[in-house]
Amino acid sequence: MTVTTKVSKISPLDPTAAEPFYRQIYRRFRGAIASGLLKPGDRIPSARALTKELGLARGTIEAAYSLLSAEGYIQARGQAGTVVTPDLEPRMPVAIPVPKSDSSIAAPSFRPDSILPFQMGLPALDMFPRKIWARLGARCVRAMQPSDLIHPSVYGLPALRAEIAAYLRVSRGIDCSPSQIFVTSGYRHTIALIGHALLKAGDRVWLENPGYPPTREMLAHMNIAAVSVPVDREGMVVSDGIRLAPRARAAVVTPAHQSPLCVSLSLPRRLALLDWATRNNAWLIEDDYDGEYRYVSRPLPALKSLDRDGRVLYSGTFSKVLLPSLRLAYLVVPETQVERFEQITQVFAAGSSERTQAIVTAFITEGHFARHIQRMRKLYAARRKATAAGLESVLGKHLRIDSQPGGMHLILRLQGRRSDRRLVARMRQEGLYAEALTDWTKGADGASALLLSFTNVSSQRTAENLGRRILRLI
Repeated sequence: MTVTTKVSKISPLDPTAAEPFYRQIYRRFRGAIASGLLKPGDRIPSARALTKELGLARGTIEAAYSLLSAEGYIQARGQAGTVVTPDLEPRMPVAIPVPKSDSSIAAPSFRPDSILPFQMGLPALDMFPRKIWARLGARCVRAMQPSDLIHPSVYGLPALRAEIAAYLRVSRGIDCSPSQIFVTSGYRHTIALIGHALLKAGDRVWLENPGYPPTREMLAHMNIAAVSVPVDREGMVVSDGIRLAPRARAAVVTPAHQSPLCVSLSLPRRLALLDWATRNNAWLIEDDYDGEYRYVSRPLPALKSLDRDGRVLYSGTFSKVLLPSLRLAYLVVPETQVERFEQITQVFAAGSSERTQAIVTAFITEGHFARHIQRMRKLYAARRKATAAGLESVLGKHLRIDSQPGGMHLILRLQGRRSDRRLVARMRQEGLYAEALTDWTKGADGASALLLSFTNVSSQRTAENLGRRILRLI
């Protein structure tokens, strides 16, 4: 039996499991070695080959291989490849029960380490300007000085904070100084800083319903009560929020493209929200995760641009416009709160990679960032149209696709009484990504729909082929 045949006999990965993919790979190889299926000296697939075979990110495979190597199960032999450690005396590991997942219901994951068709949260990876990025990265490394080798500023690279301030002034209508900007490692880090700085246990916070589930989870860990406020075609229904919790301490909103329904918060609602916050000394947390991508008109100004009383905290990210792997985001705080956030950041922030920040700074300074967003806006408009047309031609009898002004995903409303969660589970088992709208909805009366990203669907034909795979599962 060849090694390739042996590896193929290892049990497949479970996309619905709570255990990360790299741990599943590690556990399967360790079990194959312990059981004798893979013997000492056997060559195992390269990280590149296994990446292609499994359709995962190469970093996921390398993380599994690094763990196996660190524990002595495998050895890298240069051009000879990677082999099971010779003279290894495998012992069957102590059986550790792995939490079983309900195979009929997909466990939602909002930071998957895979690259699957329709995967949410990923920009167009095939169109990222890697050559420009590599050139800027090499230049930044060559220019390193001893002062660049110490601990980075926990507030963020000063040059990057200045570039973000200039960009927001032009693109989002936000007038702020660099000192008001705090660079973070992502949205969760941003929310954690706000929670430590401005909120306390027992506070109540308005959340959109449906809305981004991790926000509710993070607030729960801080013992902050989430108040679910309905969303309609004009965004968050502010009057309902006032009725449900008039003295709430804050509200988290996605005004540009409501997450996940993609509707825009209307001007009357924006003004009502600002008025409520001012009168009640409450905070508005504006999550502008993909506001650059609007296709029916120019991007709308941010809610923060209307803030005259210093009640809005603006959260932005580079994950959607550049790459999630950068782990770079930013928070704009009111001028009166700069000192408070400096104190909290000193305690809770570790600082992001200065090299990565330097590359992003150069990318913005030299005009690549603005050009990249313009290209992506045109590309996404075309891919959204092609993906919707392709899916509709195949699945039109079974679902309806919402018409949206912007965003990076489609909403497919299921006809009849089909369960979106069960269909998502089947899709994950077949190597297709989707998220269920009911997982984003608090309460039992949520509509059944699929959330599918179109950013990496290259053509209408590709969408049709993927639609046929979904059709077989309906």
